[in-house]
Amino acid sequence: MSVPLPFSYRTVDADGVRIRCAIAGDGPPLLLLHGYPQTHVIWHRVAPRLTAGHTVVLTDLRGYGDSDKPAPGPGDHEYSKRRMARDQLLVMNALGFDRFGVAGHDRGGRVAHRLALDAPEAVTALAVLDIVPTRHTFEHADKEFGLGYFHWFFLAAGNGIPEHLIGADPRFWITTRMNARHHGGAAFDPAAVEEYVRCFSDPAAIAASCSDYRAAAGIDLEHDAAGGVVEAPLLALWGEHSFVGRHYDVLEVWREYARDVRGEALDCDHYLPEERPDEVAAALGDFFRS
Repeated sequence: MSVPLPFSYRTVDADGVRIRCAIAGDGPPLLLLHGYPQTHVIWHRVAPRLTAGHTVVLTDLRGYGDSDKPAPGPGDHEYSKRRMARDQLLVMNALGFDRFGVAGHDRGGRVAHRLALDAPEAVTALAVLDIVPTRHTFEHADKEFGLGYFHWFFLAAGNGIPEHLIGADPRFWITTRMNARHHGGAAFDPAAVEEYVRCFSDPAAIAASCSDYRAAAGIDLEHDAAGGVVEAPLLALWGEHSFVGRHYDVLEVWREYARDVRGEALDCDHYLPEERPDEVAAALGDFFRS
């Protein structure tokens, strides 16, 4: 499945890592990043609505979808959010954009957050969907977090355990994980789910995604410990029924990490772009036009 027309596809070499992109529209550039366990297709209901006012760029993060999947190494540096963010900066530069807005859901939000910190000269505005910063989640982890976000610890486990178990039945993992975090709003598009299953059936994608979570519990925390505040305006959107919405004062948390924060909850769970596409498109359109 591809994003509905008029999106066109190309692959961009980001310093040796090929990143798959979909591009359409006209106006100021806007980069949209997906989360786990998905691909750029998560934006299929939102992105076409943004093309009237923006040049919209969708990518598959390294390790996901049809982008390259470098083999994880010691310390999981290949999947640090710093490297994943640099990929996206190089992609946008290759497309001719030195400054752009960026929105990210889930893991993509963490990549977007790091991108805004590492390349403040490039990011004009930042939107994060259903996350609070990684450092905050680990610093405030408790029993409820461990149960609600058990996958953070499962995927970060070593000795090939999550890779083996997920690889035995990736469809079961994808569908049960997604269905457990859906509440109200539109149902998942079956074609989109099939695309996620197709991409995640690649053992290299499973290994890469586990490395992504290991990096979050390791090298990413080292980078986060260095501090930094997002200077660009920041929009936070979250699901009223999601773990994030039920357990954090989202705006207050983000105000510790960014200077200009606004946002709201939507009547859904975790997958905002698929559950509440109209509201997400409207909120992003208004924010990135301001």
